[in-house]
Amino acid sequence: MKFRHELKHEITYSDMIALRHRLCAVAKPDSYAKDGKYMIRSLYFETITDKALREKQDGVSRREKFRIRYYNLDTSKIYLEKKSKVAGVGNKQKAALTNEQAQDIVDGRIDWMKENDKPLIQELHRKMCIQGLKPKTIVDYTREPYVFYAGNVRVTLDYDIRTGLSCTDFLNTDCPTMPAGEPKIILEVKWDEFLPDIIRDAVRLESRRSAAFSKYAICRIYG
Repeated sequence: MKFRHELKHEITYSDMIALRHRLCAVAKPDSYAKDGKYMIRSLYFETITDKALREKQDGVSRREKFRIRYYNLDTSKIYLEKKSKVAGVGNKQKAALTNEQAQDIVDGRIDWMKENDKPLIQELHRKMCIQGLKPKTIVDYTREPYVFYAGNVRVTLDYDIRTGLSCTDFLNTDCPTMPAGEPKIILEVKWDEFLPDIIRDAVRLESRRSAAFSKYAICRIYG
């Protein structure tokens, strides 16, 4: 598995305006973006003991979480994703799901998963059976993405973070959501072996420090 470096900062609105200008000058918009942004909807899985949430809050060095995700309210392209963290670097694995498969998982019809030819789907099935993983929380947000090919750098500005509370009606694009606490804007920077100086300079903000921020944890604020 290939692991990537990642930095996160909670920033202000004025920070975001400044970063937009800098990034537009040195990087390119991500191909997913429409008018410079796109919407992400994720459904996160959790155990009855809130294993993923507690490990994040406790800063456990080696941890993982599963989610199902689609973009721009387009339910024709859905992905199962597993995010792993080991000693501060991250890895993401993903497998495509059909609309019907995603709905089956949400509804608890999972027997078919153990015979699926995709290892990640089989792994989720095992952990749903053994660890009691279940769909827990919908997380919505808007993302402004930028890419820089040297170093395989990806810079994103995330905001309008919303939670579906206890609703797991993931494929219902009209599922009601609400703001997840106080409005937050998150800068994320991800790269492979090196972070080019031009990007390091572009995202540098005075008095901002890297922080372990989790949109999933914020969206669990109400339950």
